[in-house]
Amino acid sequence: MKVPCIMTPGPTEVRENVRLARSVRCTNPDLDINFYDFYRKTCEKIGEFLKTKNQVRILCGEGMLGLEAACASLTEKGDRVLVIDNGIFGEGFADLIRLYDGDVVFFKGNRREGINSVDLKKFLDKDNDFKYATVVHCDTPSGVLNDLSRICPMLKEKGILTLVDSVSAMGGEDLEVDNWKIDIVVGGSQKCISAPPGLSLLSISEDAFSMMKNRKNPIKSFYCNLLIWEDYYEKKWFPYTPPISDIIALRTAVDNVLMDRNVLERHRKIGKGVRKAVLNAGLSLYIKSGYSNTVSVIEVPDGMDEKKLRQYMVDNFNVMIAGSFGYLQGKVLRIGHMGENARKGRVAYTLYSLQKALEHFGFRCKCDMAQCFLSEQV
Repeated sequence: MKVPCIMTPGPTEVRENVRLARSVRCTNPDLDINFYDFYRKTCEKIGEFLKTKNQVRILCGEGMLGLEAACASLTEKGDRVLVIDNGIFGEGFADLIRLYDGDVVFFKGNRREGINSVDLKKFLDKDNDFKYATVVHCDTPSGVLNDLSRICPMLKEKGILTLVDSVSAMGGEDLEVDNWKIDIVVGGSQKCISAPPGLSLLSISEDAFSMMKNRKNPIKSFYCNLLIWEDYYEKKWFPYTPPISDIIALRTAVDNVLMDRNVLERHRKIGKGVRKAVLNAGLSLYIKSGYSNTVSVIEVPDGMDEKKLRQYMVDNFNVMIAGSFGYLQGKVLRIGHMGENARKGRVAYTLYSLQKALEHFGFRCKCDMAQCFLSEQV
């Protein structure tokens, strides 16, 4: 099987030391007492780069499991839940909340910009009777980044619990869980952390645990019940057998992130460089403000078939980028410059490949995209 150079917004490239860690000999994670310490220490390390003292858990399913588990554990029938929506994933929270019989109220933002905190404050001053609120850090289909440092403290001031989807930002954008008053934040192993797909990472505040414990009715799930993980270490009991190889690989990937003291600056410079190259080439970015440093979303030139363009890149340069879905299907291209993908050599080659593909289908770039990008990496 020929594996392309994946420059998609997740899954991302997995470093060799992570791949090797995943191949080490397995123990029995339920019976081996040492693994409880290993799991706990891995959770503590994740808490380090989340800048939180809250409890952290690793769940055995990719990021969507973490998002559903949070909604399942918090939501009861008739609960009013605020969904802050300026993108496909932001809106998608509503489906999970309704699945567990919650009543959804939307705050709609401009889908080409980050959430306007002034408008949100005006909305909350009129209506703040919500059990919790959901917000997406980086809405990957469009590449919009929301300013959690403004949004989440504002919600907590109104007594509203905060649930954040940071699957595509965690590890590549600043995230200060305690300072920003985030009750639950969800990440995924396969994005900026650059581990194999299959794990959700969550930090859970005491306020969130308290809300779960004080429900009128039991949580309507076992696998998506966050409370079953609460005392795993004291009881030396996992609610189900964890995927030990994936967690060992994750530990190495987390160590990679922690050892990279310039990880956020690296993402910032690469994101800025990609945006400069795109615009100087005469292309358009979908987002007008609130740019993510982990993914760039580029409008497809008129008359061009994005699927054929992307396939040309795979066939001729062995580079895979992504399209999008929902209302953006067929309209945009997405380059994931997150985690191990956020390396200037990989990104420069991706831009070179994209330029050659664009020119093959009739679009003439106004600059050398790779060189324009590299000029920002000094």
